[in-house]
Amino acid sequence: MSRKTAWKQRLAEGLKLNSAGYDDWGLNLETAERVYSLCYWLYQHYFRVRTHGIDAVPTGRVMLVANHGGQIPLDGAFIAMALAYEATPPRLVRSMVERWFPALPFVSSVFTRTGQVVGDPRNCRALLEQDQAVLVFPEGVRGSGKPFQNRYELQHFGSGFMRLALETDTPIVPVGVVGSEEIYPGIFHLNGLARMLGLPYFPITPLFPHFGPLGMLPLPVRVDLHFGKPLRFDLSPEASDAEVQTQVERVMHELSGLLAHGVSQRPALHLISRLLRQKLG
Repeated sequence: MSRKTAWKQRLAEGLKLNSAGYDDWGLNLETAERVYSLCYWLYQHYFRVRTHGIDAVPTGRVMLVANHGGQIPLDGAFIAMALAYEATPPRLVRSMVERWFPALPFVSSVFTRTGQVVGDPRNCRALLEQDQAVLVFPEGVRGSGKPFQNRYELQHFGSGFMRLALETDTPIVPVGVVGSEEIYPGIFHLNGLARMLGLPYFPITPLFPHFGPLGMLPLPVRVDLHFGKPLRFDLSPEASDAEVQTQVERVMHELSGLLAHGVSQRPALHLISRLLRQKLG
């Protein structure tokens, strides 16, 4: 049995679908299979994604906490592909997406039908209580939209994800995504145009708009996903903000370590970074 078939069968066993083929969150298994198949080609052949330590991801409820970067949310797709096709058993990842995504035509529908959910605490809590694998990016748009010169520098983490992990007794697995920052390196943002379009930012890169539509294509940079060991927390959900923040910093420390190790193992990244710095200079 192929990994793709195993993934679909695993999902079909665990999903509660209505007569129209949708679950309570809007996921449609047939749509998810088609989208995942397309994304898997990009995952395997275009970005040549490699996973490290994925066996550490526990079964049952788990919160995956990853760094965000690269201007467009490909990092979430990489992690979803990894858990679907590389993990044993295969897992469906429920990404907590930004609140402005439902305003995007077509994209919002695809996201919903493939199992992604608006990042509301109530949604996250309900999914964890159903023993789902939930992916969160605590940096939010601060991380995805950061300029290239700040690549792999973690931005401020909110504490909401930690409160939810404590309330639901959920282990956290940090995931360091290395390579994503070079895929679509942002020089600066056109804030006025972003406001007109209702977007959090509109990035300008070394290739866009100079090369027109071709400049919008992501660069085929190899991506490495580094999964850390599960972190568990012996702390009351009613703990003070200071105590919760201490645990948030623990997660950030572990994630920073994964990123530092990952970048150190990728000499090609240093070359790409140097070339891009010359272009930006």
